[in-house]
Amino acid sequence: MTTLNETHDSTLTSWVTSANDGVTDFPIQNLPFASFRHKGSNESFRGGVAIGDQILDLAAARTSGLFDGLVAEALNAAAQPTLNHFMGMGKTAWSSLRLALSRALRSGSEAEETLKDCLIAQSRAEYSLPCSIGDYTDFYTSVYHATSVGSLFRPDNPLLPNYKWVPIGYHGRASSIGVSGQTFHRPKGQTKAPDAAQPSFGPCKRLDYELEIGIFMGTGNSLGDPVSIDEADDHVFGICLFNDWSARDIQAWEYQPLGPFLSKNFASTISPWLVTMEALAPYRTAFSHPAEDPQPLPYLSSDANSQQGALDIQLECLLQTEQMRIEGQEPTRLSQSSFKHSYWTIGQMVAHHTVNGCNLQPGDLLGSGTQSGPAHEEAGSLLELSAGGKQPFTLPNGETRTFLEDGDAVVMRGHCTKPGAARIGFGEVVGTVLPARR
Repeated sequence: MTTLNETHDSTLTSWVTSANDGVTDFPIQNLPFASFRHKGSNESFRGGVAIGDQILDLAAARTSGLFDGLVAEALNAAAQPTLNHFMGMGKTAWSSLRLALSRALRSGSEAEETLKDCLIAQSRAEYSLPCSIGDYTDFYTSVYHATSVGSLFRPDNPLLPNYKWVPIGYHGRASSIGVSGQTFHRPKGQTKAPDAAQPSFGPCKRLDYELEIGIFMGTGNSLGDPVSIDEADDHVFGICLFNDWSARDIQAWEYQPLGPFLSKNFASTISPWLVTMEALAPYRTAFSHPAEDPQPLPYLSSDANSQQGALDIQLECLLQTEQMRIEGQEPTRLSQSSFKHSYWTIGQMVAHHTVNGCNLQPGDLLGSGTQSGPAHEEAGSLLELSAGGKQPFTLPNGETRTFLEDGDAVVMRGHCTKPGAARIGFGEVVGTVLPARR
């Protein structure tokens, strides 16, 4: 597991004063990576690091003459339009660059005079995907979500027999993944009402979001060489927020026998900032399955995973309807949960994904699956909040919802906080539903 070092010191402050207010997602203890450029420009995208409300332009920083050796090599790789090469350099390179940037951005650093001209306000930036995503796998790690959804369709047997033995997942579509700000048209497909003699074709009527985290792979593994559970940290680069939109009515008709297809491949949205696993080290927490449940098989178990395999990431989902936007109203919170409730850890996902020799590559994305907690208000999807569409709920402005309507914007946020450690966050991921194409 990644261990604590000087970059995690909660007393550190930055000469970028907006990083020191205690509420920013991006204090000096975070330093996440993204691909950005000036908003509305024709500039090339390049790598950047968030600090307070600013971005350190890594393409500008690499010409500063402040860095050399492995740090300079890593900086050059991280400054490229995509982070894939940097992600593939490995944990030593990631940590070395993060330490050098931490020291350069700290209060009193002699680098301030040189680097202050390398800053760009986040309000003036637009983002691209942080890396080229070669493959995408979506897991199903929340036992509360799986049980809740299963009970809608199989009240007497909500969990299938394999759920508590194996991290369930399916291979998704990478080409339709977009960055925060993504808009997409309501998908069309085949649906079949329970009382209909045959399916019909048309726009989805039960459009949903899924509150997930995205896990980005760094160093890959060769075909045929599994990654053990205790090696996973050497291969995972970082984490983002992930909204895996779902067309529930299309899904209900198509998902048997091979799982989701058109119900999932029309759009998925990630937050632009990748928070490194090193930055998340203070928020590791113990992991276990209930004593009455099957215990993980040996390849999915280790002392380190039991002691520090879980991550306490606080997650929330908000909704802003078109009417709310017109009237200048802020998004309203629908639910709040934590990734610590996940039934499987990141290490277990990676170990299982590769145990058959599957070769993961830098930039590959693993979705956690919808993250729901034990209480109803911790549900990570409208399917759960509305009990399968049977229980509409009322928003503060009087509008009602069971599933998403055209013009709805979904906002997801996440952060980590605990006594003795700096609060770090993920920014947000926003996506908006447009009407179906005619």
